[in-house]
Amino acid sequence: MQSKESQKRERKKLFEETTLQHLDALYATALRLCRNERDAEDLVQETYLKGFKYFHQYTQGTNCRAWLFKILRNTFINSYRRKVKEREILQRQENGSLQKSLICPDSVERYANPEKRVMYSSLGDDVVKALDGLRPEFRIVVVLSDLQGFSYKEIAAIMEIPIGTVMSRLFRARRTLRGELHQFGIQQGYLAPPVPLRLAVGSS
Repeated sequence: MQSKESQKRERKKLFEETTLQHLDALYATALRLCRNERDAEDLVQETYLKGFKYFHQYTQGTNCRAWLFKILRNTFINSYRRKVKEREILQRQENGSLQKSLICPDSVERYANPEKRVMYSSLGDDVVKALDGLRPEFRIVVVLSDLQGFSYKEIAAIMEIPIGTVMSRLFRARRTLRGELHQFGIQQGYLAPPVPLRLAVGSS
């Protein structure tokens, strides 16, 4: 019969083998939600602590990635959004810049470590700025769908909302992003510049 210590070691080993492969994806998503490296690291750490605590509730062989993302999302909604917002307000009050901003980390910070490079390697500054400007409930569906590749059904389960709500939020978020990135698309050559109107001059 195994000792409690031996059982604990085996449980820890199984947890690590099952979950650590999703660490980078969780961190990338946490960074997009928190828009702050320190808070993203704390969010991922708390996600793994909760995951280990409730690992007995996870059914082996099912979608572990979606299970972890659900924990991350719930942890963010329940504590981190309020915490980050309160701190941002205090910081802006202190430096006299209490106003709406679209993005927290600057470019130098963003590319300072490998994890961030994974997240941002395919996204230009304008795209990141537009994404960060979305409200959290819209930003998360874009991140889960377009960056992490979850299906509508999986996103609905992670966020605990109907599939129709997922589709509606994703449609509205993408429409907002298209509007924000229209000029960026023209500059990068993805979109054709508008054709200037020419007034027809009648012959005399």
